[in-house]
Amino acid sequence: MIALAALRWRHGQFDWGLMASALLDVRITWLVAAVTIAIATYYGRALRWALLIRHLRPKPSMWGLFSATAIGFTAIVVLGRPGELVRPYLIASKEKLPFSSQLAAWFLERICDLLSTLLIFGFTLVYVTRTGLKVGPRLEWALEMGGYVAGALGIISLLVVGALRQHAAAMRSRAVQGLALLPERWRARAVEMFDAFLLGIQATRSRSGLAGIVGYTALEWGLIVLCFLALARSFPALDALDPADIMILLGFVAFGSLIQIPGIGGGMQVMAVVVLTEVFRMPLETAAGVAMMIWLVTFVVIVPVGLLLLIRQGMNWRMIRDISEAAKP
Repeated sequence: MIALAALRWRHGQFDWGLMASALLDVRITWLVAAVTIAIATYYGRALRWALLIRHLRPKPSMWGLFSATAIGFTAIVVLGRPGELVRPYLIASKEKLPFSSQLAAWFLERICDLLSTLLIFGFTLVYVTRTGLKVGPRLEWALEMGGYVAGALGIISLLVVGALRQHAAAMRSRAVQGLALLPERWRARAVEMFDAFLLGIQATRSRSGLAGIVGYTALEWGLIVLCFLALARSFPALDALDPADIMILLGFVAFGSLIQIPGIGGGMQVMAVVVLTEVFRMPLETAAGVAMMIWLVTFVVIVPVGLLLLIRQGMNWRMIRDISEAAKP
């Protein structure tokens, strides 16, 4: 709603009736399909996490991983980025594993998602360039700078993973030397945490483990693409968009969460509105309705599931806040 208020202020008149019409005309069957696929993506994340900790827990509880994933993403919606720590904390508690090892799994997951985002955005850059689509001034900056940012982030991510895979022992040795000035108790605790983190990275050391991570990441993002396709089909206003156009929308929306656009800001909703209005020439009000639905289906849909699981496990929101605070380094 804050994004919509900002857009109304920038553009003057805003026809709320037109936005409501776009939302009321939605095709329920396709919307239900998009919601179902969106929830399935969270189970996909649980499957990938199971692979990331397979060397620590060969047979983790999939229900426990899915519950922790749903509750963790609910915490992100409500608490913001501090909620990121809830999921690894819950999984560490349920599976009786060191918290640092689950932070390592979370770190690997974030890198996989970042590389996937950059891959889709790279497709967007190539497609827009080859087809000669005209974009507005707010997207010109993203296109000009986005390629450099994407390339830099991708190279850094690959270098970090490569260093952790190949030089873990050397990194541990240097870390221990660097901690030599700390008091003995603190040094022992720091080394223990670092060892647990390196243990969590072990999933990438074998070729089979690395291939599995790539495979589950492809499955996860394949579901995300299907979710966007179903969501697009649910809006009559998007009937003119073909699958490649939907990929462009997904690419900009995904990458928009990583950067801030001058004069616009960042975030899923705002970026979706900008792409729909400046690339596909859609009315602002219709674009705002579509953007809000994208946010609800892909981000907020897990909240009811997470809250139900929270209650089922005898937890309350204060406990989640306490977990978020306790998990901070």
